[in-house]
Amino acid sequence: MISRCSYLESVVLFCLIILIASTLQTSTGFGFSIMATPFLLLLFEPREAVQINLILSLVISVSLIMKIRNDVDTGILKWLMTGSLVGLPIGIAIFLIIDMTWLKIVVSLMILALTVLLTLNFRIRGSQARDLTAGGFSGAFTTSIGMPGPPLLLYFSGTDTLKEKLRGTTLAFYLWIYAVSLMIQVVFAGTSADIWQSSTAGLPFVLIGLILGQKLFWRINQELFRKLTYVLLFFTGIYLLLQQI
Repeated sequence: MISRCSYLESVVLFCLIILIASTLQTSTGFGFSIMATPFLLLLFEPREAVQINLILSLVISVSLIMKIRNDVDTGILKWLMTGSLVGLPIGIAIFLIIDMTWLKIVVSLMILALTVLLTLNFRIRGSQARDLTAGGFSGAFTTSIGMPGPPLLLYFSGTDTLKEKLRGTTLAFYLWIYAVSLMIQVVFAGTSADIWQSSTAGLPFVLIGLILGQKLFWRINQELFRKLTYVLLFFTGIYLLLQQI
């Protein structure tokens, strides 16, 4: 853990980050990487922060998959996964070729523009081709900037997907995409004992987040869920933009 603050402050901050991000991920099906990654980067080197994020996100998806399996739209999930197989190598190529500053600026502006359209009630019809496209963009976002969520959130919000189906299908997709991404990370970037020890230390707070998130999910109605989605999308776009300024 990077010593940018005292050890005790670092431990407290780490526990809060994992607890809040886990609660958000469990209650909405998204948000762990959006909320956790910026703050984990305050405590860890980039490789460590990304891998801790991947490991704990996988734990959440594995823990919830049986509970939410009836909410998963397997038809959409199949095409999202197929599309991601195309997007994953494209994302790696983009990461290696394009300057990351300009890439993140373009992505942030695109997210903000599309979110504004959604708040103005712009809607699209779901289709097999669009499922593939959303999966492709999500795969590319995962291996280029480490955030698979925004393309799925924009797509599902644009098709007015029910919150149960959105959470279930997204968490099932994350089980796939994060597992593949973690393997790619370990093979090409390596890993360390510190990463796995820190991830293990975060597990009790993931468990608490799972319990709190499940309770919160049933208290959020569809309209509030949609507004929360927009807030997180705006947060993601603004964060990516300010990160490069």
